[in-house]
Amino acid sequence: MRLIIALLVPGILAAAHDSALTFRSSDERLSEAFRWARFQALAYVFDGDPVGPWYEAALPGRQAFCMRDVSHQSAGAHALGLAPYTYNMLHRFAENIAASRDWCSYWEINRENKPAPVDYQNDQAFWYDLPANFDVLDACARMYQWTGDPRYLNDPAFLNFYERSVRDFVAKWQLSPVQVMQRRIPVPPPGLSGPAARLFAARGIPSYIEGGSQFVVGVDLLAAEYAGFLAYSRIQQLRGNAAGAREYRRKALEVKKLVNEGWWNQGARQFYSTLNRDYKLQGADRLGLGDRAVLYYAVAEDGAKARSALDGLIERVKQPSSLAIEEESHYAEIFYRYGLPDVAYAQIMDLSRPGRTRREYPEVSYSVIGAIVGGMMGIAAEADHTVSTLPALVHQTAWAEIAGLPVRANVVSLREEENRIAVLTNQSGAALQWQARFPGSFDRLLVDGKPVRAQRTAAYSWVEVSVTPGRKVRVEVPTSGSPRNP
Repeated sequence: MRLIIALLVPGILAAAHDSALTFRSSDERLSEAFRWARFQALAYVFDGDPVGPWYEAALPGRQAFCMRDVSHQSAGAHALGLAPYTYNMLHRFAENIAASRDWCSYWEINRENKPAPVDYQNDQAFWYDLPANFDVLDACARMYQWTGDPRYLNDPAFLNFYERSVRDFVAKWQLSPVQVMQRRIPVPPPGLSGPAARLFAARGIPSYIEGGSQFVVGVDLLAAEYAGFLAYSRIQQLRGNAAGAREYRRKALEVKKLVNEGWWNQGARQFYSTLNRDYKLQGADRLGLGDRAVLYYAVAEDGAKARSALDGLIERVKQPSSLAIEEESHYAEIFYRYGLPDVAYAQIMDLSRPGRTRREYPEVSYSVIGAIVGGMMGIAAEADHTVSTLPALVHQTAWAEIAGLPVRANVVSLREEENRIAVLTNQSGAALQWQARFPGSFDRLLVDGKPVRAQRTAAYSWVEVSVTPGRKVRVEVPTSGSPRNP
C-alpha cells in the first residue's frame, strides 16, 4: 500500500523526507523540471525497513532497488542529501557477493533485505546483468569523491567486493580482454524447466540489453568493465597502493584498446554492439547500445570515434519512439559531458514534461537532478576540499542558482549567469578550494573584481580560489574579454 501511495500521491511521501537542495532560474521551464524531479525523487525515499534506509531504484511496484539503477541514480541522490541511503544500498550489494553465485551479488534487493523474488529463486537460478559489478564499483568510487566517506576505501565488505569483482568475477565469467571474445555461455543442467530454467538463462546476461540470449558479449559490458577497472585503480591510489593502481589502470587501457580497435567498424563509422553466438561482431541495435555505452562510460577515444558515436546518439534522439526511458534518462548527462548543452537541455525538457510516458520511473527524476547539478551547472567534487564548476547554460537560461548542495563536509550554493559569471558561497564546512572554470580561452579572469591570471586548457580557462566558511566569491570573464585562440 505504501508504494501505491507514493505513485498516486507522491507529496505524501515527499513530505516525509525533505531535502535542503533548492534551485532557482530565470528559465521557468527549467525551474519546473527541477521542481518535478525533486518532488518525484523524494517520493521514493524510505526509512524504517529491515533493509535500512533506501530509495526506489527499480520498476515501480517492486519495493526494491537494483544494482544498475542505484549506480546510475547515485549522483542525483547525493545532490538531494541522500548519501547515507546510497551508502547503505551499495553496501548491501557489496556484502552479498558470493562464490556460490559465481561472484555475483543480488541483482535486486527488496525492502525486507532479501533478493527480490521476481529475480531470484536460488543461487543457481537468478537474474543478473554482468555489467553490474563494474557499475557498482564505479559508483562507489564516485560516491567517495563526493562524500569523502572513508568507509568506501576501508570497509571490509567493500574491499572484498572490489577485489572479488576485478579478479574472481572476471575470471569466472571469462571477461578479461584476452578471454572475453571467446567466452562461453554456461549450459543449463539437465531437467531444468519452468521459472528455474528462465532464471538460469538470465544468470549472467552479458549486457544491460536484457533478453540478450543471442549474443555472448555486449559492448556495454566492456565499457562498464573499463570504468570499473579505472575506479579500482583510483581506489588503490587513494589507499596508497601505487602498484595496484598501475595494474588496474593498465587493465582498463587494455579494455579501451579492445573496444576502440576490435569493436570499431571503420566502414560504417560506428561501434559494434554485440558479439553473437557465432562469434561475429554485429552492428548497432535499435536501442543504440554501442553509441550510448561507449559515451556513458567514456571508453570511446576522443576525436573521430567519440564524435561519430555522438552523431549516432543525436540521430537516435530524433526518433523518440525508439527510446527506452531507462536509457534516455542518461542522455542529458552524456551530452553535457561532450559539450552539447543544447541537446542535453532538450533531453531534460523531454524527460520531465507532463504526459511523458513512464516519467515516473525512478531513474528519470534522479537523473534529471544529476544532469542539472553535474552537467548544466558543471559542479564536480575534485580532490579533498576542492570543488570545480563549469557552466553550460543555454540561451533559454540567463541565470541559474542552486543552493544546499553537499560537497564532502561542505554545503555550497552556486549562481551562474550566461556562462560568464559564477558566484560560489561556502554555506557551511571548512575552507574549500574552488576551481572556477569558464568555456573559452582567456588570459585573465576577475575574482571579486580583481584581475587574476587564468590557467587554460583546450576547452576552458580557470582560476583557483580559497573560499572560507560563510564567504561568497564572484569570478567572471571580463566584459571586454573575448575568447582567444588556445
